[in-house]
Amino acid sequence: MKILLLGSGGREHAFAWKMSQSPICEALYIAPGNAGTAAHGTNVDLSPNDFEAVGNWVEAQQIDMIVVGPEEPLVRGIYDYFQQDRFSHVAVIGPSQAAAQLEGSKAFAKAFMGEFHIPTAAYREFTADQLEDGLAYLATQPTPIVLKADGLAAGKGVLICQSVAEAQAELKEMLGGKFGSASSRVVIEEFLDGIEFSVFVATDGKGYVTLPVAKDYKRIGEGDTGLNTGGMGSISPVSFVDEALMQKVDERIIQPTIKGIQERQLTYKGFIFIGLIRVKGEPYVIEYNCRMGDPETEVVFPRLANDLVALLNAIDKDQVGAFEVKEDERAAAAVIVVSGGYPQAYKKGKKITGVEQTEGSLIFHAGTRMDGDDLLTNGGRVIAITSYGETFQDALAISNQNAEIIQFEGKNYRRDIGFDL
Repeated sequence: MKILLLGSGGREHAFAWKMSQSPICEALYIAPGNAGTAAHGTNVDLSPNDFEAVGNWVEAQQIDMIVVGPEEPLVRGIYDYFQQDRFSHVAVIGPSQAAAQLEGSKAFAKAFMGEFHIPTAAYREFTADQLEDGLAYLATQPTPIVLKADGLAAGKGVLICQSVAEAQAELKEMLGGKFGSASSRVVIEEFLDGIEFSVFVATDGKGYVTLPVAKDYKRIGEGDTGLNTGGMGSISPVSFVDEALMQKVDERIIQPTIKGIQERQLTYKGFIFIGLIRVKGEPYVIEYNCRMGDPETEVVFPRLANDLVALLNAIDKDQVGAFEVKEDERAAAAVIVVSGGYPQAYKKGKKITGVEQTEGSLIFHAGTRMDGDDLLTNGGRVIAITSYGETFQDALAISNQNAEIIQFEGKNYRRDIGFDL
């Protein structure tokens, strides 16, 4: 089978690493990929959002399956584009444009959860012409208050405000274009006080299986302080997610989500990331993503003891309900090494050294590129270092050790991943 993987981050490197191990995978191409994905397949200079260019290349190379890593092409409708007759033989792993609205629009997702009685925080939504109503509503709300840009904002569109005045100022900025068109509509949510975790479901829209559970750490600073990022690290399994909690997640959240997809006749062949929070022992949905999470994929796939391509095939052929997921008993911890200044302004093109000297970890590239023989930074999140251990603390110690060995100007990482467990 010839497979094209779309994307260029740490998630895609983990996909490429895992898929390249499959005997079913005859050839793997990654577009555009990064310096790390090149070790597992062939990088191709294509933008995942240029559907026509991707389509022409897929046709010329006689690709059998497209696996879509990031959310943007899914929300833009890449699945639908490949439903043309000329691509009838090409399997696409990812939801349709309509189904991808579960991530593409926070308001859509909240309405979906309401319709199918899926537990989530109470909310209201406002647009720019409702600014005064929004400001008045905020004045009646207890703090902290959560503001979410409705559209895609690269993981940075969620703000937790500690005072009404701060929330009102942020609402003005967001509706005024702080996150571009993503915040032309803002969802205001009640703040849920609890502990978060991430559940990943592979589905063909009817059957589903649940992958290893993970927990990620979004804030830039240790002790979960500072600005939100795309993710500074992750661990799997998660100590407080026991069988009883997972049964509640399955019955109250996953099953109604799949039922909702069916009742709304949404086409969904791919992964659903469900961001959850446990409040007084009960699970609530914070958000849906229409793809695998990053940096959780960098611990979930290392703990998945199955052939990933076999799972993707089961999704495509509507057989995922019969697939049996096997988990590696070991714990995994990922530490993300980021550029100085991230998640705000940062410089690219810094020379990276020490990767070859690391031992005992999987090194997943995120924002990297090659310049001749030099490995350079090419993004905010640069490298994910994943290690196994008997406990996540053992795994974390190895990842942190290797994070010290890897060097580039301005390097930053959190040493306390899993601190709250």
